[in-house]
Amino acid sequence: MSLKVILVACVAAVALADKAPVYHQPPVYAAPTYHAPAPYKQPEYPTAPPKYNYNYGVADGYSGANFAASESRDGYKTEGSYTVDLPDSRKQIVKYVDNGDGYVAEVTYEGEAQYPEYKPTYKPAPYHAAPKYPVY
Repeated sequence: MSLKVILVACVAAVALADKAPVYHQPPVYAAPTYHAPAPYKQPEYPTAPPKYNYNYGVADGYSGANFAASESRDGYKTEGSYTVDLPDSRKQIVKYVDNGDGYVAEVTYEGEAQYPEYKPTYKPAPYHAAPKYPVY
């Protein structure tokens, strides 16, 4: 009987020894390389004060769009104007100036607002009641 116990103990020892954890070396990676960015440079701004003139206009007969703008700048002095045809048939004119301390605008209107009575141009479809089906 003791021989059986010793035999079972040996078999168990062999079985447990076979299941013993195996430790592997962790993988070795190369150290990360760091590439420093180029040194930050402040943008270079022109030393001369800005100076420009521009203007544009749009007149589209199909859509009815009609507007224009113009502006001139010399250093801190800016002045310009724009016009727009409004839907109520008036023309809005805005003239502005800025001497470096903020915009000052003068708004004027040409013409008189007109609000014609709205008359729909379509005729709604006639009403037809839903058909009634017999119940069986």
